[in-house]
This record gives sequence, structure tokens and C-alpha cells, in this order.
Amino acid sequence: MPLVTLTVRKPKTSDFKSAVLDAVHAALVASGVPGIDKFQRVFELDADDFRFDPHYPDLSAARTDDFVLIEILWSVGRSVKVKKKLLEDLMQKLTLAGLDPENVMVCFKETTWENWSFGGGRLIHT
Repeated sequence: MPLVTLTVRKPKTSDFKSAVLDAVHAALVASGVPGIDKFQRVFELDADDFRFDPHYPDLSAARTDDFVLIEILWSVGRSVKVKKKLLEDLMQKLTLAGLDPENVMVCFKETTWENWSFGGGRLIHT
């Protein structure tokens, strides 16, 4: 169960946020995540509360106020090959949605299976 967190600067339209979240979900599904496994949240922050360097580390274009930070928390076990393919798919989908891939940062976070309780306090992977 990936948990996707999208952090953006205010204001963003519902269409903007949906385009990003839909692209992330499509890329996750293409990487083997079940289509119904959709858990997403959005943090929309004021500029004072979401600060970033416009150039780090070596971007071909400066980040703008449309900078998107995507965090994907999922269980351990995906190879670098799977992550690279997911990123390739995601950047392609975001480009089709009109976003500049240089304005997108993705962070994968991994946790072990026994750290997920999907409901009712049950640890189904223990």
C-alpha cells in the first residue's frame, strides 16, 4: 500500500492536484500496485511554509511556484530498476499533463511490511 503525499505551494487548482495525483497513481499501477490501492494526501502550503532551492542540484531550468514534492511511502523490496521505470512513467505522464519534470522532486520512503495496519488495528503481515 503506497501512501502518496503531494506537497505544493498555494494556491493550486483541484485540476492541478488531480493531474499530479492521477499521474502518480497510474505510474504506481504500471509498476505492479493494485489499481484499488489508492491512498493520497495533499499538503498545500504558503511560500513561507514550503521553501526550496530553485536550482539544486543541477536543474536545466529553475524551479517555480509550481514545484511539486512527491513522497511515496511503500513497503521495502522494490528494486532500483522498478523505481527508475516508475520515475520514467511518472515524468512522461506529468509532461503530458503540462508539468515540467524539472519542477518535480520524488522521494521514496520504505518501511517493512509489519509497519502497516490497514484498519482495525490489525497487522496482517505479521
